[in-house]
Amino acid sequence: MKHPETSRTPYTMQYSSTTSHTALSTRIVNTLAIFCAAVHLILLAACSSISPRETTKSSTQNSFKTEAPKTVQEFATPEKIAAVTPYEHYTYRVGPGDVLSIQVWKRPELSLDGIIVSPDGFIPVPRIGTLNVLNRTPEEVQRQVTAKLEYFYIKPEVTIRVLQFHNNKAFVLGRVSKPGVVNFPGKGSLLEALALAGGIPDQREENSLTKCAIIRGNDTIIWIDLQDLLRNGNMALNAPVRNNDIIYIPESSDELVYVLGEVVKPGAIQLKSGMNVMKAVMLAGGMNKSANPEKIFVIRQQNSKGEVIRVDLKNLLEQGNFSANYVLQPEDIVFVSPSGMAKFNYALEKLLPSLQMLNLGTTNLETFGVMQELRKKLWGQEGFVNSSNNE
Repeated sequence: MKHPETSRTPYTMQYSSTTSHTALSTRIVNTLAIFCAAVHLILLAACSSISPRETTKSSTQNSFKTEAPKTVQEFATPEKIAAVTPYEHYTYRVGPGDVLSIQVWKRPELSLDGIIVSPDGFIPVPRIGTLNVLNRTPEEVQRQVTAKLEYFYIKPEVTIRVLQFHNNKAFVLGRVSKPGVVNFPGKGSLLEALALAGGIPDQREENSLTKCAIIRGNDTIIWIDLQDLLRNGNMALNAPVRNNDIIYIPESSDELVYVLGEVVKPGAIQLKSGMNVMKAVMLAGGMNKSANPEKIFVIRQQNSKGEVIRVDLKNLLEQGNFSANYVLQPEDIVFVSPSGMAKFNYALEKLLPSLQMLNLGTTNLETFGVMQELRKKLWGQEGFVNSSNNE
């Protein structure tokens, strides 16, 4: 017969073991609950955007200046070109630097070649002296010389020819092979001016000309779409060139757009004629797997405060709706937003090193009663899940 005290010993030991087991489970559950709460807070923080704090105002802020946006000129239409250059019967007018020839029939002593018009518009004529011929047609100069010679001769037959034309010129500047002054023997045109200036020095696709400006006088600027003129053969844009016009061809690399965000190759892209949002994204390598095609933004600087426009490329690709495929302007910013899952994956990648320190399996946690305690505290559920100890 066993002593009564010996029968209490196993019970006392079992109670102590159960109490210790429960306390351990409670501590682990509390630890996991705190860890889960920390994970939740980190995830929320990861999904939020960066918010730099503005420094206090000081005198150093005077060094920060906002650059005004560049004025984007609209290309001239054929109607506008015709308006600023109305059609008129062309007549050449003599000017400084022209080389003239005066021939008087049967009067070799009065005939003379190689007469250079002076900067003030005068020429020397035998028996007459100096004669002002500035901005007069050759026919007007002929009548003028004839009238002067009639004081000395009976019905002199005078012929005036322009040997070298220097008063029908244009100044071609910028990206051409031979920038400088070009002279036209007759009517001048934009294509003729470009040809006389040597044409395009580098005709590679990425460096092709996109536009040029014709500056006339003090208040007229005509922007010509060279892509439409040269590639499409729209000869209505071959604007007439007048005397002393300035033709400027800017470098194509001067104009850039910037593609940022979830693209394969973010960075600056050279702006070409007619470039739209879709082309800019494709030139940046296209969207990566983390991009949100429904949220692509175009940021355009109008003044000190820019304008933001949303573009839905998903709708464009699925429905063929190109109404929002906007044409880009210099200095535009195209931002491709990340998707919500991309933000979550980014936060999860940051948390993985911390999760690796937990080396307990689900089965072990169920055996120690940790999982059921965690479910009870977090979701109000009770009981075991796939545990052999559930009897």
